[in-house]
Amino acid sequence: MSADYGLCDLAVVSLRDTEQEEEDPGLRGSQKEHNNNSRSRSSVEGSPLSDTLSEDPWINVIPSLYSNGSVAGASPAADSGSPAEVKLCPAHQSELDRYCNTEQRPVCSLCETLGSCQGHTVTQLTERATTVRNKLVDICEKMQLQALRIERFIQHTLTAKEKAVQAEASSARERVVAQVNAVREALEEEEQRLLEAVHREEERVEQCLLTQRAHWSQALNTLSNARTSLVHTLTHSTDTMLVNSNQEISDRIEEAEGVGEPKDTEQLNLNRDCSDSKLMLGLWASALLLGPSGRAPAHLHFDQRSVSPLLSLSPDGRTLTFLPKRQRQSPPYDPERFDSWPNAVCSNPITSGQHSWALDVGTSGAFKVGVCYASMQRKGTGNDARLGYNAKSWVLSHYDGDFSFCHNGRNISVAVVKRPSKVAMLLDWSMQTLLFYDPDTMSILHTVRQAFTEPVLPTCAVADQSVTIVH
Repeated sequence: MSADYGLCDLAVVSLRDTEQEEEDPGLRGSQKEHNNNSRSRSSVEGSPLSDTLSEDPWINVIPSLYSNGSVAGASPAADSGSPAEVKLCPAHQSELDRYCNTEQRPVCSLCETLGSCQGHTVTQLTERATTVRNKLVDICEKMQLQALRIERFIQHTLTAKEKAVQAEASSARERVVAQVNAVREALEEEEQRLLEAVHREEERVEQCLLTQRAHWSQALNTLSNARTSLVHTLTHSTDTMLVNSNQEISDRIEEAEGVGEPKDTEQLNLNRDCSDSKLMLGLWASALLLGPSGRAPAHLHFDQRSVSPLLSLSPDGRTLTFLPKRQRQSPPYDPERFDSWPNAVCSNPITSGQHSWALDVGTSGAFKVGVCYASMQRKGTGNDARLGYNAKSWVLSHYDGDFSFCHNGRNISVAVVKRPSKVAMLLDWSMQTLLFYDPDTMSILHTVRQAFTEPVLPTCAVADQSVTIVH
């Protein structure tokens, strides 16, 4: 459509034509009015909301606003009865009483027969205006229906949602408070129980120490008296007296021999298990791993220099694969390499703080995961280079379907309800705690209390399939 003639121009021309029809009863077509009214009613009657909308006086008024070719309040000229300005064709100075659908603009009759619109699709301007008017009616009806839907959405849906949100939020707050109270009560009870257990253990050890102190003090006094007596006999007796003192010397020697040797026993040490609690341990691990400041798994990689020739390392440094004999090669000598056992360590030593990492063990039937001192032996087939069989390594071992914790040649069986596909470790240096757990179920597999005295390295051994560090 040209810039000079838009929808408003068409509406004005249509209004003018309609006024002329009203002035001339012969031009007022009852059929045209019937069509306009029928079109105004049809869009409402066919809608799902027709029953409800029929009760809305505004919707019922819409058809009357556009009846008889006039729009209420659309033109001051229409209200005052002043004649509408007749627009002429700039090319032929004839009235613009037609509309060229091809060029999308009003034209005159000469444009259609002699001018630039020959052969174009041309209709009466009044027909085009009627089409525009009907479109406007449809648009206004759709807008009104949309307004009703929005109003209902605001009044019903949003109001109901607001009430539901308030109820759900209140319920959620109550649930959080109830859960925290339950945890708090359980923690307070567990704290009291553990403190009492530690106090009892402390009293037991102190009583043992008092008993031992009294016993050995008396033994020391007996030994001192026997020695003093023997020294006196030795220094103040003549040969005859010394020879005749055999019985007395024998008695003193017997007293000294009866004192015995003091020995340090476990009874004189505080049993560290007295403060152990599955509840506290689980909450502590959950707080470190799942809390707001929880530790994400460390981005570890295996040290290529340490990888055994029995294993292959993936290009990203995260996957160890056990190699069959025909695929093994002899890598160049490296003092850091495990040359006999299928072991490898990660590159970054741990000396402080809290650290967690996980390995995907898949369906491997033989593997070990854990930590070892950086000073652990790397060469030979002895136990010094075998994970879990020396004092410098702590590993969780899986072999032949069984899990066990291995350290310094001792194996502690670990019961699992379901074989984990991943094994994770949490090391808290200051708490002297190494925790093995299943990261999928957050169930604790085994806990070790160990005061590490050297830098430790995450380590792994694989004798079946592969294991992968999980990032």
